[in-house]
Amino acid sequence: MDWDKLRVFHTVAEAGSFTRAGDFLNLSQSAVSRQIGALEEALGAPLFLRHPRGLVLTEQGTLLFETTRSIVSNLTELESRLDEQADDVSGPLTICTSLAFGTLWLTPRLKTLTDRYPKLELSVTLTDVSIDLGTRRADLAVRFIASEQQDLIQRHLVRMPYRVLASREYLQRYGVPRGVEDLDRHKILAYGNELDPPADNLNWLLSAGLPPKSPPRQPALRINNLLAIHRAVGNGMGIAALPGYFLCDSPCDEIVSLPGFDVPSLSLYFLYTKEMRYRKRVEVFRDFLISELKACGLNAPEDLGT
Repeated sequence: MDWDKLRVFHTVAEAGSFTRAGDFLNLSQSAVSRQIGALEEALGAPLFLRHPRGLVLTEQGTLLFETTRSIVSNLTELESRLDEQADDVSGPLTICTSLAFGTLWLTPRLKTLTDRYPKLELSVTLTDVSIDLGTRRADLAVRFIASEQQDLIQRHLVRMPYRVLASREYLQRYGVPRGVEDLDRHKILAYGNELDPPADNLNWLLSAGLPPKSPPRQPALRINNLLAIHRAVGNGMGIAALPGYFLCDSPCDEIVSLPGFDVPSLSLYFLYTKEMRYRKRVEVFRDFLISELKACGLNAPEDLGT
């Protein structure tokens, strides 16, 4: 049986459409469709049902997908074990993380990693939408939300406190809140309505200090992007609670962190598939993250394993 056609089938089954599979394989939609058609003809059975919402595996397609998934998993683990025996750290590594964390914190630090391992071929995907690592669109993820996928290895890196931020211009105009009891008199900037937020409890400031059944405060502005909220804070539009990494590097002189608030923390997780657990590239990147977080005063748990 032609492995190239099986590989195309496996990618289509994971992606759920010819178009998305073609993007991943660098093939046109028509080329992907032809490969699937040829495979169906060779097997004498349909593999997909065409549905308005996407492709659905037939019974025969489901059986074949279970087989190709096992083959891909075994090949990936074999490659991973061979990679473990190599002396140097080289090859591609695709990292997925959130827009704000990747832009403000991770990217400025990557030169340290690439200088140390010049043969490492890094690719970074910045998105606030959770990517299924099983589709192999990324090798690993750094997220502020735990995953419920059972086939992933997930390590808790650090707990990072929120910070309550405001600009000097805003504080001069509206006064300095001394605690949650003053928030009702201030303009709060909140994370916008989003089904897939980049972190848990982003809008805790709206309910801080209120009785359990009280409705939350109404924000002055909602934006579904943390970088944009930070920019709005700098422009004097209001007060916002943002993750502590916004202040890990040289903070903006115009923005200050307000004392007097009992702030919650959010957890940072390091995730990768079980097939990647022997890859030196993954181990090296994890150690790099821990070292850089420690340099910011954020220490990893002592029980962090590989």
